[in-house]
Amino acid sequence: MCGIAGFTQYHNDIADVPGVLGRMGEAIRHRGPDAGGEFITDSVALCHRRLSIIDLSEAGAQPMHSPSGRYVTVYNGEIYNFQELKKELLEDGITFRGSSDTEVLIALFEKHGPECISLLNGMFAIAIWDIQNKTLFLARDRLGKKPLYYYNKGDRFLFGSEIKSILCAPDIDRTIRADAVKDFFFYQYVPDPKTIFESIQKLPPGHWMTIDKDGCQVHKYWDVSFANTQTRTQEQVQGELFELLEDSVQTRMISDVPLGAFLSGGVDSSAVVGMMANNSESPVTTCAIGFNNKKFDEVIYAEKVAKQFNTSHHEFTVQEKVETNLVSIAAMFDEPFADPSFVPTYFVSQLARTMVTVALAGDGGDENFAGYSKYLNDKFENSLRSKVPKALRQPIVSPLSKLLKRSPINQLRRGGSLLHSLSVDPATGFFLSNSFFRQDIWDRLVTGQFKKDTANYDAADITRDYYNAADTDDHLSRLLYTDIKSYLPGDILVKVDRMSMANSLETRAPILDYRVVEFAATIPSDMKIHKKEGKAVLKSTLEGFLTHETLYRKKMGFSVPLAQWLRVEIASIAEKYLLAPNSGLSNIFDANEIKSLWKQHQSGERDYSQELWSMLVFEMWWQNYML
Repeated sequence: MCGIAGFTQYHNDIADVPGVLGRMGEAIRHRGPDAGGEFITDSVALCHRRLSIIDLSEAGAQPMHSPSGRYVTVYNGEIYNFQELKKELLEDGITFRGSSDTEVLIALFEKHGPECISLLNGMFAIAIWDIQNKTLFLARDRLGKKPLYYYNKGDRFLFGSEIKSILCAPDIDRTIRADAVKDFFFYQYVPDPKTIFESIQKLPPGHWMTIDKDGCQVHKYWDVSFANTQTRTQEQVQGELFELLEDSVQTRMISDVPLGAFLSGGVDSSAVVGMMANNSESPVTTCAIGFNNKKFDEVIYAEKVAKQFNTSHHEFTVQEKVETNLVSIAAMFDEPFADPSFVPTYFVSQLARTMVTVALAGDGGDENFAGYSKYLNDKFENSLRSKVPKALRQPIVSPLSKLLKRSPINQLRRGGSLLHSLSVDPATGFFLSNSFFRQDIWDRLVTGQFKKDTANYDAADITRDYYNAADTDDHLSRLLYTDIKSYLPGDILVKVDRMSMANSLETRAPILDYRVVEFAATIPSDMKIHKKEGKAVLKSTLEGFLTHETLYRKKMGFSVPLAQWLRVEIASIAEKYLLAPNSGLSNIFDANEIKSLWKQHQSGERDYSQELWSMLVFEMWWQNYML
C-alpha cells in the first residue's frame, strides 16, 4: 500500500515550481513510510511513498519504467492476479527484474494500453506517464477502495491519494462547494465525484482518465449489472458463492510481510477469518475493538470466533482515549466525515499495526447481500407505501407527517417521519429514512447566504439518480446498486482507507472482490432478504462453517455510544468546537440554534447526537483546513 501524487504543467516548465513535489509526497508519508521516489521532466512530476508489501527489494521501488522505457508509473494498491498476468507476459518474452505487481502493471500497460485495467483484479489508484506523447493516464479500481483526487484549473493539473497533497501546491483555490456541504450533513460524507472544494474532484470508481495539453477526458470502464438474475437453485448458489469467497480470501493472503485480520464477531469478518485459518499453516492474528458500554460491545462474540478458529487474538477497549485522540484522528480526513465508527476503526488499525502490516476485513457483505437493517425497514415501508393511494400522498399524508414531526412526543415524531417517507417515491423515501441529518433540523439551523446558496439544491438527487440508473426494475437491487455506488465508496471505504493508512496498515476486503460483487448481483432479491432475515443467502452458505449464533444473532454493526460520548467522554471538547466564536459552522447555521440543540441534548430532553456529531467533525475539519 502506498501514496501517490504529482502534477503536469504543459505551458510552464516544471522547474518553475521547485519543492512542490517533495511537499506533496511528505504530506502522505503515513501512507508509505518505507521509501519515497520522484520522477521529474519538463512537463510532469510524479512522486511515490512506499509501504513495502510484495517484493521488499529495490526492484519493487517506484516510480518504475516500462520495459521499453516509454512509460513510467506510480501506483497505490495491490493486484491480486498479477502472477497469472505475469505468465502471459513471460510467454511474450518480457523479462522482469523482481517479483512485484508494479512491474506486471507497467508491462501490461505497454502491451494493451488503458484496456489493461479491465484485466486487473485488485484495489488501485494508478498514474502512468507516456514520455513520448506527454500524456498522463490515471485509473481507479472498480469499487473505489483506493482514493484518487485531482485539481484541474487553467494549465495546471494535480493529483494525489489525498487532498492534503494537492493543497501543498501554491495558489490552490479553497472555495467551499455549497452543495457538497449540504451533501455532507445529510449523507455523513461528500459523494463522488464532488469534494468539499469547488476546484478539486474525485476520480469516480471504475473510471480512468487521460490528461494532455488539450485537456482531460474521463471514461467509465466498469459498472455492476443487476439485469441478469440467474435461475439457479439455492444449493447451486451456495456452492458457487462459498468457492468464490474462499478464492477471494486466499488470493488476498499473498504477502511478504506479516498478515492478520479485523474480527468483530459478525458474519462477514468471521467468514473471512475462518477461510484464512483454513488456508494458513499458523494461527491467524486477529484484532477486535470493544467498548465499556455493553450495548455496543461485540468482543465476546469475536472471542468465540477466535476460539473456534484458534486464532492469535488481541483486543482493545475504547474508553478514555476518545477525547485525547479525537482531534488528531479526525484531522486525517481532508473533507468533513461524520461516520462515528471511524474512531474504533482507527484504534483497531493501530492495534493491528503493532503485529502485522496487512489486515483482511469483512467490508462489503452488507452492500452485496442486503445485510443492513435499513433494507428490512425499507421493505416494510415500501409495502406500506404501495397501500397508500398516490392521490392521498401529497394532499393528506404529507401535511399530517409535518404536523406529527413537530410533536414533543418521540413516538409521534417517528410516526411523522414514517408518514413523510410514505408520501414520496421509493428512492426519496429511502433517502429520507436514512439521512443522518433530519430535514426539520436542517430547516431550523440553516441561515444567511448559505441558505440562499442551497435553497434549490436537493441532496436526495444523488440517491434518486443512482436508484434510477440501475439496470433493473427490482426495488431491492436498485437500493443495493445505490449503496454500492455511493455509500460504499463514500463512507465505508474512505473510513477504512484513512484510518488504516494513518497507521501505515494495508487493509484488504475479499468480499469486495469484483467477481463476488458481480456474482451477488445475479442472485435474486428473495434469496438476499428471506422473510425477515437479511443477508439470508450468505448466512445459509456459511451454515456448518460458522456457528448458528454467529450467523443469526442480532446484528450490532460497528457502531459507537455516540449520545453518551457527547454527554460525557467528549462533552468538553464538543462544546469548545460547537460553540466557538467565529466558527466555520456560523457561516452555515444559526449559532443560537446550535446552542439550543446542545443544551437539549445535554439535559437528556432530546437526542441530537447525529446532528451534533456531524457539526462537531465539520468544525474540526474547518479549523484544520480553512484557518
